[in-house]
Amino acid sequence: MASFREALRTQRWDDHRYYHHNMINQSLHVVSAICFLVAYVLAFKDPAKAALVGWLLAMTSRQAGHLFFEPKGYDHVNQATHEHKEEIKVGYNLQRKIVLLSIWVLSPLPLYFDPSFFGLLSPAQDLSGIIHNVGWIWLWLALAGLLFRVGQLCIQQSVQTGVVWATKILTDPFHDIKLYHKAPLRLLQGKLIDEEEQAEHHA
Repeated sequence: MASFREALRTQRWDDHRYYHHNMINQSLHVVSAICFLVAYVLAFKDPAKAALVGWLLAMTSRQAGHLFFEPKGYDHVNQATHEHKEEIKVGYNLQRKIVLLSIWVLSPLPLYFDPSFFGLLSPAQDLSGIIHNVGWIWLWLALAGLLFRVGQLCIQQSVQTGVVWATKILTDPFHDIKLYHKAPLRLLQGKLIDEEEQAEHHA
């Protein structure tokens, strides 16, 4: 159990120090985390609606921070190139995220040709029903994306690595709020880079 906790701590720390330098990114992670928590609550009542909130609000705000605001050049704090960080990234690096997001955008397309989505859904009778069915598709995609990467990690590295990563992903909303809740205020104060992180590395 101690080994599991240490592995989780390491994955969380590596993710933070390599991919969360920018205060806009950190602030968007707070927004994303709140949306994910709303989705978690909704999942008990309406899983499809929870998936809509998760993908449209939580995932878009989260990934926008990484794609548009996080620096991609040489990381002087960690003495690592962007290419090196991408190579050792345990979960979805930027390249994998782009593939996943592309699948996400295209995944509802089969509904145009087959409203039952290959017999898995009841054909929608109105726009609300179509949106709800899209939610189900996105829920299945989220589960598939999680299980696919866990399986990859179990095969390529170890079972513990895969299980630890899944635990990290599912608990990230709670951890992100704890870690980045001050970021919006710091951003309003004109701070763009996480100076505390840099100070910790150079201490």
